[in-house]
Amino acid sequence: MGHTSDTPAQQAAPSRIDAFFAVPAVAVVMAILCNAMWGSAFPFIKMGYRLFAIDAADTPSILCFAGVRFMLGAVLVWLFGLLLERRPLPMPRGRDLAACCALGLWQTSTQYFFYYNAVALLTGALGGILNSTQSFMGVILAHFLYGKADRMTLPKALGCVLGFGGVLVVTLGDGAGGSPAGIACMLLASLVFASSGPWNKAVTRRVNSFSVTCLNLGVGGLVLAVLGFAMGGSLHPQSMGAVPVLLILALISAVGYVLWALLMKNNPVSRISVFGLVIPVVNVLLSAVLNGEPLFKWNYLAALALVCAGIVLVNRAPKRSE
Repeated sequence: MGHTSDTPAQQAAPSRIDAFFAVPAVAVVMAILCNAMWGSAFPFIKMGYRLFAIDAADTPSILCFAGVRFMLGAVLVWLFGLLLERRPLPMPRGRDLAACCALGLWQTSTQYFFYYNAVALLTGALGGILNSTQSFMGVILAHFLYGKADRMTLPKALGCVLGFGGVLVVTLGDGAGGSPAGIACMLLASLVFASSGPWNKAVTRRVNSFSVTCLNLGVGGLVLAVLGFAMGGSLHPQSMGAVPVLLILALISAVGYVLWALLMKNNPVSRISVFGLVIPVVNVLLSAVLNGEPLFKWNYLAALALVCAGIVLVNRAPKRSE
């Protein structure tokens, strides 16, 4: 009961995919692409709220929007897996199935409950910079999870100080673009994401990466949608662009989660985590382009510089283990 339904023949296609993602140059390109997609999610969600006329205080409809997005993402992952492996995805059983569902409840339901509420309360630039704290939280958690193999060093500590310093800078002054509740929600979402990384890595070592991602998004999205609709939420497109934006977000979640699962499975974390600096940069730029938010604000630019410097610094020292 604690094993998957995969046979050696079934694992052939994923093994070729794993080998492809283990190539260092490929990992770098895919990590940049993955983080750029995630960086674009925040401004597209803000646009989606506007196109569906979802108010910042309408938590039930916010949860409906998130849940539908991730369930659509799960369908896209299943289709991607079907095309690549030329057969339906192998589904895990027993303890592995339970682990995948639990991961969905944590990484998708819990993380995005906080994340989507934060989006409604923050500007894109502030939200993106706050969300980058997941890189520093991951370094801190690794110290306690892996002990001597990935302990905190002076460069890492200095990088974390710079990163969290960037968060302090961006929240200074009037017009920073957020409420205390929104800031708290985004920091909690980042903490959940950072803590789910090692869990995701452990599960994908036993179960097909596409299957893990499909269950992660599907179960997590279903819980969010059921909760939202049960609380009285609804979705009412206000223009022709509403549904395409929701589909773009579903594609971002599907491709982003699959890429991240494959990258985490087949590479040292230190090889790919540094590219998290792409997220706040893309977020700030697209928030200005898509939603008309200010770009050249001193606290945004200073915070971006500090956060990017911190991410680079915490990833300079080689890490021995995963």
